[in-house]
Amino acid sequence: MKILTAAQMQRIDRLTTERYGVPSLTLMENAGRSVVEFLIERYPRLSSQKITVVCGRGNNGGDGLVVARMLRESGLDARIVLLADPGSLKGDAAINLKRLTPNGALDVAADKDAWQALKKKLEDTTLLVDAILGTGLSRPVEGYLGEVIRDMNAGFPRAHIVAVDLPSGIGADSGELIGDSVRADATVTFTAPKMAHVFPPACERMGHWVVKQIGTPPAALNDDPELFLNLTCPEDLGWLVQPRKLDANKGNFGRVLILAGSVGKTGAAALAAKAALRAGAGLVTVATAASAASIVSTLGMEFMTEPLPETDAGTISLRALENGRMQELTEGKTVLAIGPGLGSIPETAEFARRVVNEAKIPLVVDADGLNAFEGFMTTFRAGHSSAPEAVLTPHPGEMGRLTGMPAAEIQARRVEVAREFATAHKVNLVLKGFRTLIAAPTGSVAVNPTGNPGMAKGGTGDVLTGIIAGLLAQYPALPVADVTAGAVYLHGLAGDLAACERDPASVIAGDLLEAIPKAYQTLRKAQAG
Repeated sequence: MKILTAAQMQRIDRLTTERYGVPSLTLMENAGRSVVEFLIERYPRLSSQKITVVCGRGNNGGDGLVVARMLRESGLDARIVLLADPGSLKGDAAINLKRLTPNGALDVAADKDAWQALKKKLEDTTLLVDAILGTGLSRPVEGYLGEVIRDMNAGFPRAHIVAVDLPSGIGADSGELIGDSVRADATVTFTAPKMAHVFPPACERMGHWVVKQIGTPPAALNDDPELFLNLTCPEDLGWLVQPRKLDANKGNFGRVLILAGSVGKTGAAALAAKAALRAGAGLVTVATAASAASIVSTLGMEFMTEPLPETDAGTISLRALENGRMQELTEGKTVLAIGPGLGSIPETAEFARRVVNEAKIPLVVDADGLNAFEGFMTTFRAGHSSAPEAVLTPHPGEMGRLTGMPAAEIQARRVEVAREFATAHKVNLVLKGFRTLIAAPTGSVAVNPTGNPGMAKGGTGDVLTGIIAGLLAQYPALPVADVTAGAVYLHGLAGDLAACERDPASVIAGDLLEAIPKAYQTLRKAQAG
């Protein structure tokens, strides 16, 4: 599902009218109808609600006027407040004001005093529809409209607030809050979510939000190369839950090699291996430092282990590259994952760089595999234009080490930084965090909606590495960016299911492993409708 800016949404609306022949008045009518349909679904006893629709003078207010008219036509006694002189309305909003008039009066509160006098009459409101300001807002709301917004948040304690398109006061184009804004219990937006619906802290003001289609053909969105930002949705992941053939064997589901673990960090290797198997890989092998191999093997019966020469610190040594050892290990493997618990001493970091730069199969690089490239990104697969695709999975701190940027700057410009890095280095980048981003070498960026704060624990990133590797092993014919986005979604969904069974504070990485089967089942049910 595309994620749009305000300007992109305006362009899509204009294209819908000019190219596809859907009048803007029809779009407004459909928008209002979709809000009414949502209210009926959300509030089964709608006739018992004391409904007030508060409208501004722009197109968002026009949508609200349609909502009010349709509610009245359904026999509901909706009160309507217009926060503007009726004569100031223009275009489709003015037309809908005229259409509303035969269905009853409305209250006009075009200034502060009028609003304060009217507010006392609305104190019994139980359902408040916010149609004051929409996606065009670019600066903080001031004056009496700001006062109205503050009163809507504090002055109607009995009321649920449903916002039309966006809660008033929210700017559409980022997750930043630019001033006072309505705190909605639910939001109905149209055609596609906007940046503010998805990214924090603005997304926290939306309540439960839904997207309603109002007449824009899918081609208007899908054929626009400028729309590079997408929200991963269950309907995008049908490929992930296709039934396996009855005559399938383990060789059909790929072979994963994981270079991970060291003395004292064996759990990371085992978590990644188990996650790859839980994700569905046919065979998984962990290659690790010799002193760690026996411990790793005791942590899981289902994966294989290979001991490698080690340093005095108990990490993999450069000697593991001698005598064609790595070529032997990668022979016949589908995917190579490197990094979890690997250790960061200089010799092991050099080993990691050599392996990554010489790999002949798709890669997943995480943790110490990423840290090995601090100050060395200019060497990352340098001169290997035909190298297999790589997936890098940094958290903001690791991203800072790769780029030399402060983590705070990365967090402030997550989408731009991820996209620029992925295109510059020709990699698939998973920038972890709330709303994990998956940036492809082509410039497309997927935003992951699953996951929760309970996953902020050591080991959950190792589970993600294993899931990505396990899915890449099974789906070599699909675009790596799509498979990676599916893996991130599955990982977050497993975390959400684990948090439902336990308090989020108590969730540990092993809980995610146990929840992966249920995550698959949940996706299958979503596909079945």
